[in-house]
Amino acid sequence: MAEIKTRQFKQSAERALRDPQLQAAHARLEHFRTARAAAIAETGQEQWAALQKEARAIKWHTLEHLDHYLGQLATNVERAGGKVFFASTAHEANEYVLDLARRKGVRTVVKSKSMVSEEMGIAELLEKQGIRRVETDLGEYIVQLAHEPPYHIVAPAVHKSKEQVAELFAKELGVPRVADIPGLTAIARQTLRQEFLRADMGMTGANFAVAESGTIAIVTNEGNGRMCSTLPRIHVATMGMERVVPSFRDLGVFLKLLTRSATGQRITSYVSLFSGPRRRDEEDGPEEFHLVILDNGRSRLLGDPELRESLLCIRCGACLNACPVYTTVGGHAYGWVYSGPIGAVVTPVMIGLPKARDLPFASTLCGACKDVCPLKIDLPRMLLTLRREQTQGRVQNRTNTLTEGLLIRAWYLSVRFAWSYRLATRLASWFQRPFVRRGRLRWLPPPLGAWTRARDFPAVASRPFRSRWKKLEKETR
Repeated sequence: MAEIKTRQFKQSAERALRDPQLQAAHARLEHFRTARAAAIAETGQEQWAALQKEARAIKWHTLEHLDHYLGQLATNVERAGGKVFFASTAHEANEYVLDLARRKGVRTVVKSKSMVSEEMGIAELLEKQGIRRVETDLGEYIVQLAHEPPYHIVAPAVHKSKEQVAELFAKELGVPRVADIPGLTAIARQTLRQEFLRADMGMTGANFAVAESGTIAIVTNEGNGRMCSTLPRIHVATMGMERVVPSFRDLGVFLKLLTRSATGQRITSYVSLFSGPRRRDEEDGPEEFHLVILDNGRSRLLGDPELRESLLCIRCGACLNACPVYTTVGGHAYGWVYSGPIGAVVTPVMIGLPKARDLPFASTLCGACKDVCPLKIDLPRMLLTLRREQTQGRVQNRTNTLTEGLLIRAWYLSVRFAWSYRLATRLASWFQRPFVRRGRLRWLPPPLGAWTRARDFPAVASRPFRSRWKKLEKETR
């Protein structure tokens, strides 16, 4: 499994807050937000809402009959000449791929973008076996050269400036420093083309898998997905078990939602469909096709009525772009494959809540993620569920400290009754006086210091709103 660094969330977030280059990079996410809004406006709110409703119904139906549709998918893939492997864990999936590579004498693997392969950590394991691994999505290629994990579901290298990429290419590829985007793209294209031609195995993800036909669908804006799946003699596709859809008609619904939500396009440049290895009457395609279907904690999500809804996710990245936490601290702060609000929900379940204790709290609960989600997943509710599991000790190894427990208890008592709330606000107004500067709290002592470490807080009002409202009423009578 990919390396886990979720316990370092606070330290990573603080570093990101102090990095002006990263903050400038986060501002570029505005493009995704405006493009998504324009695409929905073009579609029409009524039609968009109808697509969302239909997609939710399809997903819920599929999850309720997941064993049936996965069985149907496997049957049809094998009927088309492919092979299917169900992996309970990332370790099992990796062992299958590594064993296949060893048996077939694979020396070079070209990969297109796949969150599941990142989840497995297969890239590093291939290299440890002496097998060259080359990422062929441009963003993924950049972060591979930088020895970094992807930063964003859709845009893996969004945190890199073109100047940084130019320096990276010059250092790692030994090419002249070119700082314009077309020039950088041309360098990557020329370099990667040779890799496609010499590769023995290609690995792709699967945005969706159609049960009725055994067809794998991937959507990309670069041609690398098709090159990885057709030029090498072996094609391995990896997918989470929740990615199956019943029919081609259902696939059409999700493609309309995915592309508009992810990049604001009506459709991506390439929508590629694969059904098994090359037939005798076909000119191109792999000699072998293998589909690896991964569980790796998804069964736990499926069996949890409070968190099951997270499996509706189609990995469009819209919640990341809308989240004020992600757009401030960035993707690497989350410490594992899945970042943003959806990562804050699924990561604690997949790797264990004690290992990811900070992630459910990496949210303002503003609801922006739910508003932009094409499947209307209630992420704030699930984040509250995970917070409750920590603070009430429903999981092994309670992660809340004594200080946190006392502070939460004090807050609860202060807001439970009107008289206690009024008393608390008066006390807060009085105790804050040494720290107020021009109506703002710029510094607070421990244990409240974290609230003002990277931001200023408005001071507590000296007179509560109800009091001021009553006075205003009297004056206007």
